[in-house]
Amino acid sequence: MDLFDAHSDQDLAGTVPLADRMRPRSLSELKGQDHLMAPGSLLARAIQDDRVFSMILWGPPGCGKTTLANIIAHETRCEFVRISAVLSGVKDVRQIIDTAREKRALFKKRTLLFVDEIHRFNKAQQDAFLHHVETGLITLVGATTENPSFEVIPALVSRCRVFALKGLEPRHIQAILVRAVTDPVHGLGWDLDRFQTEALQFLAHSADGDARMALTALEAAAFHFSDKSFISLADLETVVGKKALLYDKAGEEHFNLISAFIKSMRGSDPDAAIYWLQRMLAAGDDPCYLIRRMVRFATEDVGMADPGALTMALNAGESFRLLGRPEGDGSLFQAAVYLATAPKSNAVYAAQKQVTDLVEKTGHRPVPLHIRNPVTKLMKEMGYGTGYRYAHDHEGGYAPQSYLPDSLDGQRLYFPTDRGYEKTVKQRLAAWIALRDNPKKIR
Repeated sequence: MDLFDAHSDQDLAGTVPLADRMRPRSLSELKGQDHLMAPGSLLARAIQDDRVFSMILWGPPGCGKTTLANIIAHETRCEFVRISAVLSGVKDVRQIIDTAREKRALFKKRTLLFVDEIHRFNKAQQDAFLHHVETGLITLVGATTENPSFEVIPALVSRCRVFALKGLEPRHIQAILVRAVTDPVHGLGWDLDRFQTEALQFLAHSADGDARMALTALEAAAFHFSDKSFISLADLETVVGKKALLYDKAGEEHFNLISAFIKSMRGSDPDAAIYWLQRMLAAGDDPCYLIRRMVRFATEDVGMADPGALTMALNAGESFRLLGRPEGDGSLFQAAVYLATAPKSNAVYAAQKQVTDLVEKTGHRPVPLHIRNPVTKLMKEMGYGTGYRYAHDHEGGYAPQSYLPDSLDGQRLYFPTDRGYEKTVKQRLAAWIALRDNPKKIR
């Protein structure tokens, strides 16, 4: 069964959406993805030489994954089958495998199986492909908007080449729109002058790399303004409305944006920090999640360089819960700017990791007797508290003695930096360590 059979001209002029009608049918018509489809590239040669291998096409919506599969169908001599992971199950896959086995035995014909949204298949469903991909019974072409490292089982990823497609640039989308306007067979068949140049530029930029979104908006505008001889930028803005941001709070783009937000604060760039913050808020992210990440940042990346950073992040959360949206958003922006411009130190975070490893490695060493509390007579007789030096009885409130287990005496874990308040902490610690190493100076 080939679900990529060509549409008749009557169908193309009727119910088939413009975005589907305008799909490129050859490599020469494909726009964008030059990093993959340049002449002589691995993928281009594989298609041209009809030696396509199993692959996963990974990229954002509307970048050309299905289009590329379509081109493979037209330019190779394989039996081409398409299924959607949303609508199909293991039973469908088994039927395709049986048919592929017959095709190979009777006609020596290979089967290319295109699986749209392959990340929607669960582990058991993805497992069903493994043996047949490995033996070459089927050549799998999977398409996904999600990072295959997270959403496709490792065994299947290892048997496929992963190609990362990029969102189309505005110049590519504008070229697609021009072709869609003027094409007399598959497109609108209109004179290009019927659209204001800035109007098509607006569509190309507002699509955010998604050709399908741009073509859908163009088709809507053509229908809505079919009686107008000139369609302006203002006309298209009324059709497109506010552009929906590309965002999936459960998918990779979520982690890309939060990574950009954290790294911008860590890099002391308040402008970038509030930009990424607004991107997430505008896309509907949970403000409480963003507050939690800023609290974490205050301890991990600012630390003792500015102890007030943690207070600022916590206060931002309390302020937001009191005011709600949109008034409370200002608290988040204030906290983000504060954290971005604060001196940075991860010394406490590094110490935390080091002490975690130390405890795991050395186990539970006994508490030294002199810092145990002799709450009973027996404990006192056993030496609990013997030799303990009360810090407040000594000059400067410091008494040199060991507080670590005997086998770890002198072990350093926290190394303060010279940044912000932590510089004061470093000087203070250095003075105490000097006194500890020369206890005769203590009175």
